[in-house]
Amino acid sequence: MSTASVTSRPGVVLADLLPASRTKDIALVLGGAALTGIAAQIAVPVPGSPVPVSGQTFAALLVGTALGARRGFLSLALYAVAGMAGMPWFAQATSGYGMPSFGYILGMMLAATVVGALARRGADRSVLRTAGAMAVGSLIIYAVGVPYLALAADMTLSKAVAAGLTPFLIGDALKAALAMGALPAAWKLVGRRG
Repeated sequence: MSTASVTSRPGVVLADLLPASRTKDIALVLGGAALTGIAAQIAVPVPGSPVPVSGQTFAALLVGTALGARRGFLSLALYAVAGMAGMPWFAQATSGYGMPSFGYILGMMLAATVVGALARRGADRSVLRTAGAMAVGSLIIYAVGVPYLALAADMTLSKAVAAGLTPFLIGDALKAALAMGALPAAWKLVGRRG
């Protein structure tokens, strides 16, 4: 089957274009976790917030979209478990589960799963559909992360929104714009090679 026919078939994500094997799946899961850990180190503190702006959310959504729901979830679960066990690859080289920003990591696991499922339905094939998938993924991350922040930091929900959501909206829009260009372009590239 040519790559061009694979790209038009529903139910396929970018990772499915590689030859199928258990070794490939393991490598993709490990690579997705590592990519998220590396991207998390691109972090800028936000004054007044215990949560930094980082590349971690972008990587989590990209991993979910490119790998699909199952492999995306496993990548982010591995990332979370390794970080809880002491691997210092959460934002700003932190680890553990007691930090106020850990809820965002839990949200990323769910978001990677959902955007991976959306990608299987073609949500990564066009700019507008990718924008929608990234928006849904970001909403999921905030829906878990902000209430967790409120509880962990003993804040009201409105203070948690001010500290853990509002300062990040512009950065998330920029991350979504990157994904909106990268994912459909990757599909066009593999379509041309087929």
